[in-house]
Amino acid sequence: MPFDIAKLATILRDASKAEILPRFRRLDAGMVNVKSEAIDLVTEADVAAEKHILAGVSALMPEALFVGEESVAADPDLLERLASADLAVVVDPIDGTANYAADLPLFAVMAAVVSKGETIAGIIYDPMGDDWVMAEKGSGAWRRRPNGEAVRLNVAATLPLEQMVGTASVAFIPSDRRAEIMGNLAKVRLVPNFRCAGHEYRTLVSGHSQFGMYNKLMPWDHLAGVLIAQEAGAYAARLDGSSYQSHHVDGGLLVATNRDAWQTLRRNVFTF
Repeated sequence: MPFDIAKLATILRDASKAEILPRFRRLDAGMVNVKSEAIDLVTEADVAAEKHILAGVSALMPEALFVGEESVAADPDLLERLASADLAVVVDPIDGTANYAADLPLFAVMAAVVSKGETIAGIIYDPMGDDWVMAEKGSGAWRRRPNGEAVRLNVAATLPLEQMVGTASVAFIPSDRRAEIMGNLAKVRLVPNFRCAGHEYRTLVSGHSQFGMYNKLMPWDHLAGVLIAQEAGAYAARLDGSSYQSHHVDGGLLVATNRDAWQTLRRNVFTF
């Protein structure tokens, strides 16, 4: 289904410049609200940026179902429509809201294009670096800059388990398994957590880490990143080995530099 990924990428950038960056480090208490818990926040910038992106997507792709993180908070039925939609755009207006609200410059704007349940394009825009990593299915993963510069991205070579560097989100691991998994993570070399899936995926596809693991699977957090990672050569699957689909919101997700690395990590570290 034809669409213009460059124009969609520009919409994300425009929303950042109009709504996100002007509010960065300028939020007062009335501009930040807690959703489900203290680490689950929404800011005035999230809402304004999503409205900006929605307007742009509606003009560019009027036939597309729009599934935004904040839109779903208001209308949860949007998620049920995603798997069967002929065309959908899934948006996270600010990935890493907790960082953004804490004045930390590590957040991203993400969009995925989905056709009949299949992710066909993904974009992760970094407002601070003013560049995108993006992919269309079958066309490779790329870092692109506003001046037109483009660099193809590939995941790093696989390393032995004890030398692997990766990211893992432990906040949503079931409490009865968390201690075991965190203990297993001592088997690898380094496991940071950026509190921003967008930057964790960017790190992986740029060749600076070997894996990423997540337990909570909201589509706006992972559809774009998984496609970009796969186009950069990575292997991704849910923790039971099944393929990750646009409608999945649980079951865990492990992305690694290749299938062998995935199996090594699943067998030795992520032993759910």
